[in-house]
This record gives sequence, structure tokens and C-alpha cells, in this order.
Amino acid sequence: MDEIIQLKITLEGTKPPIWRRILVDKETTFFELHHIIQISMGWFNSHLYEFDFKNFLIGEPDDEFGSGISRILKASEVTLGSMITAPKETFKYEYDFGDGWGHKILVEKFLARDPKNQYPSCIAGKLNCPPEDCGGVGGFYQMLDVLANKKHPGRKEMIEWLGEEYDSEYFKIDEINEELNDLDGYIEFWTDDKF
Repeated sequence: MDEIIQLKITLEGTKPPIWRRILVDKETTFFELHHIIQISMGWFNSHLYEFDFKNFLIGEPDDEFGSGISRILKASEVTLGSMITAPKETFKYEYDFGDGWGHKILVEKFLARDPKNQYPSCIAGKLNCPPEDCGGVGGFYQMLDVLANKKHPGRKEMIEWLGEEYDSEYFKIDEINEELNDLDGYIEFWTDDKF
């Protein structure tokens, strides 16, 4: 396997699809991939997550919830290269078990490392990620309908809840890559004991 893996991440149930194309090192752990997805998609890392790869669950095992959870492989100990064997494989990433944001991840191809490039990186994508806690895909499209109708009685309250106008077209690859360039700092921030 070449050293770099090209993945396409698509937020399930969205039409037109909200997606990102990323390049990651094969030695990337699933824990790191979780954070790469958070940055690339525009999530805020406020909820639990889990990968489903060929019926292996990969995440953060929690002994407090009993033995059923112990079958989860620890995300920080499993690399992409140890699981991915061929292009066209797919696996799932779920973020926020309440809203149930499901992501389909397609292994598009393997590439040789380019010494001029920084990894991980986002090389393409489309559309803005939904706001956190808006109620999953159904709640997201209901929110868009409310925002589009200037006469809707709940529009003002929705904008107040959002804290600002929501632009469903917003996608800035340079901003994503700037955050990905400091992936270690991002992970350190989110795993600091102060949280």
C-alpha cells in the first residue's frame, strides 16, 4: 500500500450531498481521523463518535457502560493502514448518537507521498456542515425551510438560537487546511483534562 489514502466523506441523507475529500497518512489512527473529520466537516467535537468498519466498532471504550461496549476497538490504537486493504472499501462514522450524524467514508485510492504536500489535507468538498444539535438530518432541513421563509413565525428565534445567519453554501478549504496543519494542537486542546 502506498503511504497516503484518499478518502471521500459524505454526510448521509443530505441532498445535495455535503462532502469532503481528504488525504491522510496510512499510519493515521482512527482517533486522529475522528478529529480530521471534525475539522474537515465543520463539527465542534461536542459529542461521542464511533466508526463501523467491516463490523468492527472503533471508538472510545467506556468501562462504565458494561461489558457490551468492550468489543469496541480503541480508536487511538488502530491505524487506517491496519484496516484498509483496497480502494472502494467503505466504512461508517457516526457522530452525536442523539442527532445521529452518519457519514459514509469511501476509500478512493492510495497515493505515493508527495514531499511538497502537508498531510492530512482537504483537497475538495461541497456545502456547509449543519449546525450542531439541530436535530439530525430531518431537523437540519426543517431549519433550512424556516430560515428560507422570511415570514415564518419561528425564523427570528431560529436565528437567535444559531447566533448568526447560517450560510448553507459556506465552504472554505483554506480555513480547513489551516486547522488541519495544526492537528496536534487541535487534538491537545480537545483532550486536555480541563474539559
